[in-house]
Amino acid sequence: MIEELLPDSVVAVEAHGEDEADAPLYPEEQAIVARAVAKRRREFAAVRACARRAMEKLGVPPQPVLPGERGGPLWPEGLVGSMTHCDGYRAAALARATDLASLGIDAEPHAPLPDGVLTSVALPAEQHRLAHLAEHRPDVHWDRLLFSAKESVYKAWFPLTGKWLDFAEADIEIHAHPETPRHGRFRADLLVPGPLLGECRVGHFDGRWTVARGLVTTAVAVARP
Repeated sequence: MIEELLPDSVVAVEAHGEDEADAPLYPEEQAIVARAVAKRRREFAAVRACARRAMEKLGVPPQPVLPGERGGPLWPEGLVGSMTHCDGYRAAALARATDLASLGIDAEPHAPLPDGVLTSVALPAEQHRLAHLAEHRPDVHWDRLLFSAKESVYKAWFPLTGKWLDFAEADIEIHAHPETPRHGRFRADLLVPGPLLGECRVGHFDGRWTVARGLVTTAVAVARP
């Protein structure tokens, strides 16, 4: 599901259910989750197994994926990437840094957000647009889709800036494809100064989304200038 949202230069690997849950970890990875609950250890192992399979597809020797600042993954030199996991699903997406500046992926259960969450993550204009979408397409949980899109935007933003991006600092407008209404695109206008790529300051990110198999998946790929 994730791969269809990303450019051809990206390699994505997914795992469903308990696939890869018992994948081996490097010693330095084991140390990170040594005291974690079993569910966390399985997710940690499975998503890193996906990442290592993606490395192999790019011709890069498999190696540890350790958390860096704010928990974001530290990728081998020359690669950019992103990982995501939720109940029953894990995925990693990688590309060569010569092909993309950054990317972010996210997967969420296709279900409404818990009560009170939407108002803490969505701008008033976003809430207004979601209400309009829900009126015409009530079969999609647009609040969860917006949350996922903001997660993907942040995952693409942080490697380029090293800074936090608050939910209120990106205004996301979601568009549904008229012929395949459970697929579409979104645009995230950055409300704070964006990252510099070369001599160009990025003012917005473009992304894609889909709803399938009980999941909402979103992705952002930031091209090089």
